[in-house]
Amino acid sequence: DVLIAAITSCTNTSNPSVMLAAGILAKKAVEKGLTVPCYVKTSLAPGSRVVTDYLEKTGLQPYLNQLGFNLVGYGCTTCIGNSGPLDAGIEEGLVEHDLVAASVLSGNRNFEARIHQNIKANFLMSPPLVVAYALAGTVIKDVYLHPIGQDKDGNDVFLKDIWATLDEVKEVLQTAFEPEMYKKLYADFAEQNPLWNEIPSSEGDVYEWEESSTYIQEPPYFTDFSMDPGKFCNISGARALAIFGDSVTTDHISPAGAIKPISPAGLYLQENGVEPMNFNSYGSRRGNDRVMVRGTFANVRIKNLMVAPVEGGFTKHVPSDENMSIYDAAMRYKEEDTPLMIFAGAEYGTGSSRDWAAKGTLLMGVKAVVTQSFERIHRSNLVGMGVLPLQFAEGESAETLNLDGTETFDLMGLEGVQIRPRQNVTLRITRADGTSQETQLTLRIDTPIEVEYYRHGGILPYVLRQLLNG
Repeated sequence: DVLIAAITSCTNTSNPSVMLAAGILAKKAVEKGLTVPCYVKTSLAPGSRVVTDYLEKTGLQPYLNQLGFNLVGYGCTTCIGNSGPLDAGIEEGLVEHDLVAASVLSGNRNFEARIHQNIKANFLMSPPLVVAYALAGTVIKDVYLHPIGQDKDGNDVFLKDIWATLDEVKEVLQTAFEPEMYKKLYADFAEQNPLWNEIPSSEGDVYEWEESSTYIQEPPYFTDFSMDPGKFCNISGARALAIFGDSVTTDHISPAGAIKPISPAGLYLQENGVEPMNFNSYGSRRGNDRVMVRGTFANVRIKNLMVAPVEGGFTKHVPSDENMSIYDAAMRYKEEDTPLMIFAGAEYGTGSSRDWAAKGTLLMGVKAVVTQSFERIHRSNLVGMGVLPLQFAEGESAETLNLDGTETFDLMGLEGVQIRPRQNVTLRITRADGTSQETQLTLRIDTPIEVEYYRHGGILPYVLRQLLNG
């Protein structure tokens, strides 16, 4: 069944032809007496107020409203996981019975658990098809061959009966636009936002951090900053924080979407007086590292092989052998002064190249990430945050090396040498029974400037030192 149907995304809603086609399809559906099933959560979130203007001007918005596609706002919603909660009974049934439900959206992202943490199947499509599948209430039905529903007289209605023709779209398009509309909506924009303008703010050259804020805190990236750059060091006695398989995306790594009350981030917010109904999303709290680090590696679908078959952001702390959240384990290792490593398969870091996938990794205390291959931008972001990306030799992997998370690791070949891009380094693996094995890894610092970024502790301290040195 389709549980979420969202016309969303700044890119796809900027195409007036498909938006008007969605409105025409809605008009025809309403006139035939079709309705959206009650279990489908519908929404309309265009990227511009111009969309609202021309849908209202052409008389199509009321038909979208009748089908539940009411305006919920302008900007990022379902695409970044801001789909809001489902009916409590539906969510309970999904979790209890491990059901596969679907969302349909006109957005850009459909990574697992991105749209909603309890919806496993997410399909990208045009705005008119979003309306069509909302009416059908399922993605199993072939809407080209089978009826979407029945009209007022009980007759079958097929997609072809309500689809907007090219001539219909052209006719409406001619009356939808005028240049003055853009001037009217975007002239004096600041004056049209009185609520924003009324927010009190401080003035001065230095920002006044508010200790009690759960939205923004002073970032820790310049703690103990000095003008002296660092140096490459070997890593000794490291533990595996997690061992992942192939195709771990930045959506698996990054804090994104809704914040669960029982998650480390949710517990932190409640400890600071925030009720679950006011959690908002990770995206809205990205200015608070204390929330975001707790949401790193917390995706409900991420699979850490150290605790398989358990799904979600969990790991095993060694040597205590306790299962706990990845965040809690990372903080315990930090107290124990134990450096951490992440191991993964191929295509690590695919998907959106979001900064928090690298920031959160650093703040977890991870010193190095070892994979079979990296997505290009995430590899670069890791270097930019001062985390070493390393790659297994061809034919080797965490699986072939029989890693299970009980080992300790020593990374050697970084001290006292002139570091070269993509040089080899040695990983010594010491197993729980005391036996050891060494293997060669490729240092995936790929360029001379990346060598400098890492030596300075990341691109942020590098740039600051450059600025202060004139």
